[in-house]
Amino acid sequence: MSITDTTGPADSSSTGPAALRADATRGEELFVGLMSGTSADGIDAALVRFDEGSGCTLVQGHTCAWDLATSARLLELGQGAPIESIDELGTLDVHIAECFAEAALQLIRSAGVDAAQIRAIGSHGQTIRHRPDGAAFDGRNRFTMQLGDGNVIAERTGVATVADFRRRDVAAGGQGAPLLPTLHAAMLCSDSEHRAVLNLGGIANLTLLPASCDGVSGAGVRGFDTGPANALMDAWCQRHLGQPFDRDGSFAGRGAVDESLLVRLLGEPWFSHPPPKSTGREQFQLQWLQHHLRGDERPEDVQATLLELTAATVADALLALQPDTMRVLACGGGVHNPALLRRLAARLPGVSVESTAVHGLDPDHVEAMGFAWLARQTLAGRAGNLPAVTGARGPRTLGVIYPA
Repeated sequence: MSITDTTGPADSSSTGPAALRADATRGEELFVGLMSGTSADGIDAALVRFDEGSGCTLVQGHTCAWDLATSARLLELGQGAPIESIDELGTLDVHIAECFAEAALQLIRSAGVDAAQIRAIGSHGQTIRHRPDGAAFDGRNRFTMQLGDGNVIAERTGVATVADFRRRDVAAGGQGAPLLPTLHAAMLCSDSEHRAVLNLGGIANLTLLPASCDGVSGAGVRGFDTGPANALMDAWCQRHLGQPFDRDGSFAGRGAVDESLLVRLLGEPWFSHPPPKSTGREQFQLQWLQHHLRGDERPEDVQATLLELTAATVADALLALQPDTMRVLACGGGVHNPALLRRLAARLPGVSVESTAVHGLDPDHVEAMGFAWLARQTLAGRAGNLPAVTGARGPRTLGVIYPA
């Protein structure tokens, strides 16, 4: 099985290999961030330049699609399917790492950078199970599991790799997620307005950035998952159209919101839990949806209702916890669904809803940039979590370092 490059260079202002080299005399460093989310549709790779301060710039990025067999299996596992054997677990761990390594190498080659110029790779890995509240939701045996052996990535690329970012936070009593509010705060805080950063991946999460927050320390920043973003819509679309996602929200656009179904879905107790909280496909999957269906709904109406569910849960959480928000900055795959963004805007009157691209951050690579950021934090011995976000007992340096 292999991965294929699905995008060309997503460049910054650089004009050639010479412009891409970090200048150590000016305190510049290059890192690579790797991310594959709960949608399991591809590996996002970002080449990031850091300066002496805390600023970072996306130099180049691309996305490598998973082969169909691997993607299908990752989706099964993410939705609670059992691992067949220890052999399957070990084989998958190495295979995922090989794919992550190849994504990094493709990025490095396309950027025209020598691998020796890269300080480190920050690899999120692929989440196959996320149980921060306990395997049986009883508070015991709390864990999160991401596959993609950092040893393999370091060996294949020849670049020091930092991986396994979430488990230390969970061990410290946290949710292990979200981990990117530190980056959001550093890059997107405003002195003049209250903002929120909305990541629309398989799961949606919000970072709340009040005008008084500290973009360096993250003081005053809050963040949490709000529920499903694309996960349920993608799964329903795959089941009824044989397509991996609802392009432009056209499937949902053919239907009408089933208000009684929406009420039943919104009755899920998890939505009313206060932060810190996180979730995943283990909870919000087709089996969960099926439990709420009568059985006579039109597929397009269900799709429209799932889109409305995402908009409603995001808007409800934002209005409850930061009602004076003036601007929502969206990133992740859902930013390309105009129907979803319209419904968000409709539920947030007076709030500007726009892509992070308006503020200089490529919405498709914000998360990958975040894991380059976290790798840099780890190498510097700095905390990568915000206890106010994850609920951990205190700041923790996250991840495991695998030397080149």
